[in-house]
Amino acid sequence: MTQKPSKAALSSAARAGAKGVARAGSEGMPASNRAARALERRAAIVEAAMEEFIARGFAATRLDDIAKRAGVAKGTIYLHFKDKESMFEELVRIVIVPVVERLTRLPPPTGSVRDLVEAFAGNFLKEVIGTRRGDLVRLIVAEGPRFPAVADFYYREVVSRGVAAMRALIELGIARGEIRQKDLARYPQILVAPAMIAVIWQSLFARHAPLDAQEMVRVHLDLIFGERRTT
Repeated sequence: MTQKPSKAALSSAARAGAKGVARAGSEGMPASNRAARALERRAAIVEAAMEEFIARGFAATRLDDIAKRAGVAKGTIYLHFKDKESMFEELVRIVIVPVVERLTRLPPPTGSVRDLVEAFAGNFLKEVIGTRRGDLVRLIVAEGPRFPAVADFYYREVVSRGVAAMRALIELGIARGEIRQKDLARYPQILVAPAMIAVIWQSLFARHAPLDAQEMVRVHLDLIFGERRTT
């Protein structure tokens, strides 16, 4: 069973967008109440959009279905989002971008680079595999070729930032002598490949052959950094 971001998290992330909408609301209602109502509606729309996108796919999802699930009029959606694409972009910003931001803000490691990579990989697997985040990643993989604007947005907001952060860690590992293969810095995608395999495997083949993603990552890091010495 997949997990999904809490309503509180969605509400918090939607707050900025809701403020502008609140100012266009009923003049007879106190500003604080209008802002709260707008925030709640925006969060409900975002949550409904996530459920519809995951259930139907990006192409088949209709704004009417999102409005019905959110319990709002279709016109209310246009107060918050100009179209389906902008709504999906909001989802990516709320659900996936924070995971990548944590990688880009990692402090310089006091221990080994491998320890830092292994810790982040463990958190990534926990937060993505078997969650709504993983569902969204798989949706982009499946439908991105048909919707290049969506794929381009995901590349800018998620992939390019993640790759840059991985390259920086690899270069640090090379400088410290932890990574011997210097060409790895040219292909940082290799470092995160097991995580992407695990995301796709989980939805397609897990019922046939469950995958120990954490152990796969450990073996992969052994190939890059060398096996850990046992004491």
